[in-house]
Amino acid sequence: MTTVNYFGEDLGMGANKLYGAQGGVQVLSQVSANGTQHLAENILGARSKRRPTEIKSEYGSFYVGENAHDYGVPMENQDFDRLTGTSEIHSLFYAALSKYQLEYGAFKGPLSLMVGLPLQMLIGSNAKEYKSAVKKWMMGSHKWTADGESYQVEVTEIALKPQAMGALFDYTYFHNGEMARDAAKIRLWTDETAALSIGFNTIEFLLTRENDDIARFTGGVTMGVRRLLEEVNRRYDNLFTLGELDMRLRTKRIDKDILKPAMEIWSQQVTGAIENRWGQYFKRFAAVLVVGGGAELLRPYLEDKFKGKAIVLDEPVMAISHGLYKMALKFKK
Repeated sequence: MTTVNYFGEDLGMGANKLYGAQGGVQVLSQVSANGTQHLAENILGARSKRRPTEIKSEYGSFYVGENAHDYGVPMENQDFDRLTGTSEIHSLFYAALSKYQLEYGAFKGPLSLMVGLPLQMLIGSNAKEYKSAVKKWMMGSHKWTADGESYQVEVTEIALKPQAMGALFDYTYFHNGEMARDAAKIRLWTDETAALSIGFNTIEFLLTRENDDIARFTGGVTMGVRRLLEEVNRRYDNLFTLGELDMRLRTKRIDKDILKPAMEIWSQQVTGAIENRWGQYFKRFAAVLVVGGGAELLRPYLEDKFKGKAIVLDEPVMAISHGLYKMALKFKK
């Protein structure tokens, strides 16, 4: 009998996150066209930083992941079309699949993916085209090499869900597909419970009641961590790519006198977006589950805004893919 590998796949603009039975991996969404070959070792004669992964496929040759913008020609497409089958998203997906197998072992059968997308791609006039395009490129056979090693996988099942939905499943479900028996968590499914996903490109708002989303309080805006980095870059006279600044932010190498005022501006933009979407109605919510790369950055602002209702999930960056994996197990055929 063929073994199906179930995964939660978070197609984030800041990082591609993949979660399966053995655990999770993430690959920073930094891609460079492979215009030049990097040196076997750096000028100082030692490998002082991690090399990006070199992905080759029918879509071209690219450096992918951490420090990719230090090599080749940086590519930065923050439009939703990036997720619909571009060479960038293929390469990021292949890098994540390669990394997972390097860490946990080769896949023994085909893949079934529960894929998280920005909410804006799943609602509105272009939703049908977006969903069709994503399923088209992800389904079927994939072949590539990662740092010279050959890989091949078959994707046989695809389901698309809003990224923020992963937050609710991560917080309230076990891996066996059963809901946690904690009375407080069970209550989240019957009462009104919100999820707030602060990603690299977007902020998503989701409100659920008894397994149904409440459209009035559900939506998204392009006001993620990217806005913070753009404000930082303005203060650096736009001398960096967003990928380079993302690395500086992660490694705490942004000047404090630049980061602090930029954070104040971005936090006001985010709290303003929350006010526009939820107003004071959040006071009736059972909880606001916060996930995404911006969750920790904005923790003090959100805890002050939501007056004790905000719950920043454990490992907020991986929470969406983890929740999508739990969702895949619950609804598997």
